[in-house]
Amino acid sequence: MTIAPPAEPVAATEPLDVAALVRAATAEDHRNAESRGFITRLMGGELSLDDYTRYLAQFAWVYEALEERGSREGDGEVFDPKLARLAAIESDLAALGAADWRETHPALPATAEYAAHLRAISDDDVRYLAHHYTRYLGDLSGGQAISALVARHYGATPEQLSFYDFDLGAEGPVRYKRRYREAMNALALQPGQVDVLVDEAKASFRLNGAIFEALAA
Repeated sequence: MTIAPPAEPVAATEPLDVAALVRAATAEDHRNAESRGFITRLMGGELSLDDYTRYLAQFAWVYEALEERGSREGDGEVFDPKLARLAAIESDLAALGAADWRETHPALPATAEYAAHLRAISDDDVRYLAHHYTRYLGDLSGGQAISALVARHYGATPEQLSFYDFDLGAEGPVRYKRRYREAMNALALQPGQVDVLVDEAKASFRLNGAIFEALAA
């Protein structure tokens, strides 16, 4: 683990709300990523279910790389293995007629760059956490709206949208997200680590935005 408590005791202070700091620091990056032409047109009902399939297939490559790290001894609660999405994505793609997505939807250069980056930083838990946070909390937040819009505009069925169903039971997304943020704070990151986390979260939004641009090309 590269996330560790400080080696020496520090004076008692109000703990950092790391999740809130990251959210505030990346708000503009987030807006820039989600306002790209492809994603706004997709969510606006201007494209097709085939376009959604292309979108999902590119992110299959991303989640494959993100989840290769797997669970490791000593992981904090924030790295919850039940968040893994690749199996659900592959099930959705099969239901969308793209079971052979690796052959029919090869990774675009922007997608390949993102996947390579995820593999390169997988042993740096602070940087890895940035992508874990932006992807999974995004799926639990805006992802729920994406699911509803794809169903409404393009007639997607629940079998084609299991990516967004985290099966959280009675806890539900809102309570789970609160617990996720608490788990981030429990890591007791030091200010320098928070700076790294913020920078990497910004990079995550840029990498996502590049995929949207490539899908629009």
